[in-house]
Amino acid sequence: MVAESMAAETVGEETLALPIGEDYREIREGVRAICARYPSAYWRGLEDRDAYPHDFVDELTQAGYLAALIPEEYGGSGLPLRAGAVILEEIHASGCNAGACHAQMYIMGTLLRHGSLQQKARYLPRIASGELRLQAFSVTEPTTGTDTTKLRTRAVRDGDEYVVDGQKVWTSRALQSDLMMLLARTTPLSEVKRKSEGLSVFLVDIRGAQERGMIIRKLDAMINHQTTEIFFEDFRIPADSLIGEEGRGFRYILDGMNAERILVAAECIGDAWFFVKKASAYATERHVFDRPIGQNQGVQFPIARAYAEAKAADLMNRSAAALFDAGQPCGEEANIAKLLAAEASWHAAEAALQTHGGFGYAREYDVERKWRETRIMQIAPVSTNLILSYIGEHVLGMPRSY
Repeated sequence: MVAESMAAETVGEETLALPIGEDYREIREGVRAICARYPSAYWRGLEDRDAYPHDFVDELTQAGYLAALIPEEYGGSGLPLRAGAVILEEIHASGCNAGACHAQMYIMGTLLRHGSLQQKARYLPRIASGELRLQAFSVTEPTTGTDTTKLRTRAVRDGDEYVVDGQKVWTSRALQSDLMMLLARTTPLSEVKRKSEGLSVFLVDIRGAQERGMIIRKLDAMINHQTTEIFFEDFRIPADSLIGEEGRGFRYILDGMNAERILVAAECIGDAWFFVKKASAYATERHVFDRPIGQNQGVQFPIARAYAEAKAADLMNRSAAALFDAGQPCGEEANIAKLLAAEASWHAAEAALQTHGGFGYAREYDVERKWRETRIMQIAPVSTNLILSYIGEHVLGMPRSY
């Protein structure tokens, strides 16, 4: 591993090392090498066929990158969250998209922290090897959206099984996954003291599930995330699918959200690097009125500003990851990192599209695809408005805004 510069951040009485520059150089180079084999034409072809990047995901899996956060005793690399963030950043900076496989990294935390030893032994080695895919995370419902505690999907205990009924939406990769993390209500809302109680998390084997009460329907969306809606009708799952204690699922999901924010922020930062590099090159090469268009401040300055915003977001995300990996509270840093990174990637996307002018709409330039893909980061996995409300209430102490 090539040494990188380190900065220090003091938290209470503890000083944390913060990597500056290209940390995890060997990982970055390895990911870049894989991504180079999947150029823009590959991703455009997938969109034409509405297809999943099986080859790309399989190669990342076989190289061990998707098992980076799985402990070594279960066949993974046991690396810190920062390493996972680097992997996703490089995928996006290379012009590829990790949306096909990133969920495995942030879903994993719920199983690692709250799953039983039997569940870990049963699933983690097979996930690490690629025998099983854990890519589906089923939480959102069409009638409740981000008001998760009001979800209506029920899981009722019946002997050694749970019977699931309800509907989910925006569950990506359900048709390509072997396992799915499911959040359902096990105790009616009317019977709990706090609305966050009575929700439970299940790790569900969905192989063959469509023959026993689970219907998966593909949703036609703006980007190729292979997203679906799911219907459950008397869908029976083994009782040992339950992760942790019944009724504490909402806490388990929240426990993994900081990791999710950090990992997705890294993808945004990678997108920003892609757009800035592409826009800078085009602005230098493209001549109009006998001069490079990048000589005009109206073209140059938005690109420069996007770069500055991405650098700031990157530093905040490194700070959040350092805190997370040290076991320190990082809700403020993780949320701010996600906010800044999503804003930076969108501003970089807008600058790149504007710089390319009409050619930005030409698929061969690959700007419009990435422009569409990075726009979702303003909405999911958490909207920028919800992050601002979190900062207002939990960081600044103002009244709850919703």
